[in-house]
Amino acid sequence: MPQHSQISRRLRLRDLHYLMTVVQTGSMAKAATILSVSQPVISKVIADMEHILGERMLDRSPRGVEPTIYGRKLLETSFAVFDELRHGVVEIEHLLDPTAGELAIGSNEASTLSIVPEAIQLLRAKHPRSFIRVVLANTPEEQRQALARRDIELTIGRVWPHLPSSEFETEILYDEQYVVVAAPDNPWRNRSLVELSELVDHPWIVPSFSNLSGQLIAEIFRQKGLELPRGPVRTSSMQLAQHLLEQGSFVAMLPASALPSLAAMSSLVALPVPLPDLASPVGIMRLRTVTPGPIAEAFTKAARAVTRTMEIRTHGPALPPR
Repeated sequence: MPQHSQISRRLRLRDLHYLMTVVQTGSMAKAATILSVSQPVISKVIADMEHILGERMLDRSPRGVEPTIYGRKLLETSFAVFDELRHGVVEIEHLLDPTAGELAIGSNEASTLSIVPEAIQLLRAKHPRSFIRVVLANTPEEQRQALARRDIELTIGRVWPHLPSSEFETEILYDEQYVVVAAPDNPWRNRSLVELSELVDHPWIVPSFSNLSGQLIAEIFRQKGLELPRGPVRTSSMQLAQHLLEQGSFVAMLPASALPSLAAMSSLVALPVPLPDLASPVGIMRLRTVTPGPIAEAFTKAARAVTRTMEIRTHGPALPPR
């Protein structure tokens, strides 16, 4: 294998682009048509690349041209190179036009009902030509993988304490509280005070106790000296919980910040149930090795501004101005 310095001098972006196109189309002839060059040009580029690297990049199979193990590894690097280049072009466009920009966000479901839409509205007010893509990422593994693949630039939502701090940078925005939620015609709503113990045998919608929200809810019951409810429905889908709660026979424990959206859509209400003060931190997380772009910084500022108005909804202290 040639030395790294020799490869970097002789391998060009055009060569990587040709290789990616051949693999994506499965044919040198099809790639030549797309790239508007002759097939011999494609063949020579691939042959020169194999000579530079000292390994075969492509194999022919009944399905067409496929990458070898060496070709696949080079393609992984190529995707990263072109992704970095695309990010750079987007940032240059933003510098030329501060109202534009692109941002991919990972968010858990609860945050898509509370902080995320309001932060996007604030961001768009100042950057009307910005493009925002929101990816649902509920679990820490989904968040970690999406950040590592650069599918998203940041995540916003519940912060997972066991993710390695050396790999990720986290900013806590507020502490989320939970409330017991029911339909507006639920008979418990007419009470001025309802103890959690009175609801244990009521039909509950509960999340899986293997995830963070489920563990937090389980701890709330333990601190009250109660057994976990044997809810007839166990789901982490807030949309499903919402539809079941509308029927009036269920209760659920949900993030307080999501309640205004749920109330607006389904007229759901919080029951007067006092709960232990067990907060779940909500924040923004990103890779330490990646410098946030201008739109990511603008979104973070918007999210901070939104959380300063959420004291009533989260029962937590408002953040100081930054």
